Amino acid sequence: MPQFFRRIQHTTTCLLTLLAMLPFSYAYAGEFTVTDGKADAEISEVSRIYLDGKLVSVIRLDDKNQEKTVKITTPMGRLDHTYTLCGEITIRSPEGRVETHEVDSDGTLHNPDGHHFYALGSDNFTEFFLTDPNAPEAAEHHPGRSGVCAAPIS
Repeated sequence: MPQFFRRIQHTTTCLLTLLAMLPFSYAYAGEFTVTDGKADAEISEVSRIYLDGKLVSVIRLDDKNQEKTVKITTPMGRLDHTYTLCGEITIRSPEGRVETHEVDSDGTLHNPDGHHFYALGSDNFTEFFLTDPNAPEAAEHHPGRSGVCAAPIS
């Protein structure tokens, strides 16, 4: 009987050692949501959301899908997270030309878990950022272009 218990103890120790070796990136602390909507002037939009340098969501909008909300999980152990929004927005100009604008921006989310953010563009498609109207302090926008974005390859 003691040999049986030693085997169980040895197996349990091995399993716990293996679990301890798993990277912490699989543990998630919470989540938040982001809503992106197509403006009236837009024909289509493709937006990519990066959290802490990793692509976490792609949103595609057109006349059939004018708004989309995505859920984003946050890694455990951090309260502040960097974000980058990258996008291509296709519009019809007042002259009738079709134009595609690349938009991107960086920012910081402060304890975003449980928040609902909106992806907004401003300044004639030169700024693209996240905001929570109920808690403006939860998202900090860094004006200017991001160095993270590159045009997607289809």
